[in-house]
Amino acid sequence: MNERIYNAYLFILHRELVPAMGCTEPISVAYAGALAKKALGALPERIELCVSGNIIKNVKSVIVPHTNGRKGLSTAVCAGIVFGDPERELEVLSDVSEEQLKTLDAYLEKTEVSVTRSEARCPFDIQVRVFSGEKSAFVRIIGDHTNVVEIRSGDKTIVSKPYTEELSGLPEEYTLLNIADIVDFAEEAKIADVADILDRQIEYNTAIAEQGLTGKFGAGIGKILLDSYGNAAQNRAKAWAAAGSDARMNGCELPVVINSGSGNQGITASLPVIVYAKELGVTQEKLYRALIVSNLVTIRLKREIGCLSAYCGATSAGAGAGAGISYLYGGGFREVSHTIVNTLAINSGMICDGAKSSCAAKIASAVGAGLLGMYMYINGKEFFGGDGIVVKGVENTIDAVSDLARDGMRETDEEIIRIMLR
Repeated sequence: MNERIYNAYLFILHRELVPAMGCTEPISVAYAGALAKKALGALPERIELCVSGNIIKNVKSVIVPHTNGRKGLSTAVCAGIVFGDPERELEVLSDVSEEQLKTLDAYLEKTEVSVTRSEARCPFDIQVRVFSGEKSAFVRIIGDHTNVVEIRSGDKTIVSKPYTEELSGLPEEYTLLNIADIVDFAEEAKIADVADILDRQIEYNTAIAEQGLTGKFGAGIGKILLDSYGNAAQNRAKAWAAAGSDARMNGCELPVVINSGSGNQGITASLPVIVYAKELGVTQEKLYRALIVSNLVTIRLKREIGCLSAYCGATSAGAGAGAGISYLYGGGFREVSHTIVNTLAINSGMICDGAKSSCAAKIASAVGAGLLGMYMYINGKEFFGGDGIVVKGVENTIDAVSDLARDGMRETDEEIIRIMLR
């Protein structure tokens, strides 16, 4: 395989498959808060938070971990300020004591937090300005969850990186992603290069799914699926992925390994493949290679959409899971490609209305679409170019759906936010 492509795909996997505690948008807000407090050098007396509409949407209804079930932007930024460890980035709220929780309650009651909406076109924008007496500090994260572009302490600049307030770009390596090379990379990757990150994904995401199936989290979609539709692999694949989201959206204090900046997408891209690997009795190496397919396909599908939009990212991850399971069944480029196209034809258009309990049900739907897309091709059926938004060729179909999600659904995104803020 071309060395440049090989190294680029390794870079992408190591950059994307990282641990996060809780829903990544409130965690990113907490991370910004922790950085702002560090820059201020004191506990802020007043906080000004300016965020994009998609941040408002994704923080409004989801529980912030280690806050006794609290939700919302004020909770997220104050938790980061009171006990966040900025060195942990997306695990910023991982270690919290009972005494610190009591401190958070008192801090929320006495501290003024104002929230305004950012005018930047980039759907991911977090700006935190904090004050203590005559001192002030400022932090900005834009484009993705840990892309810190500015930190100031008073008049002193601590961090200053170039950025755009338009839709944020990705590193050049992402432009090399395509389905043919993804399948080749999965076949040729040295297991030693990927085992650590994939072992962590298997361990973390399986553990949180088990919590979702045994605990009382959210709408209990995973349990409902198993109780209602039985224990066949197709249903378990949906149920385990949904259960992971059930737990994650509703306060479970376990980390997940994310994909494309999203824990739900990391769960969706991995757990169905893990379930099918056990069902089919394949080797650990085959599972690793199938997870490479599912993760990189998911990232390819999300590449031009961006990390936040009106298009539910579970659709992309469901297609990734279907592609990974197709690989487990012995599929190559042709089978994987048709699975992706079929899946996108089925479920594209499912909206993202923020992080909350119903994400688990949407994940179940997305995994179901991925499996149907795969089984269609196994049975000699497919959707063709010209069928609605399907375009001839897998890359062309991906690009068409990306245009729909990024540009066509922009006003849909605004309407969703307006509805949520009524």
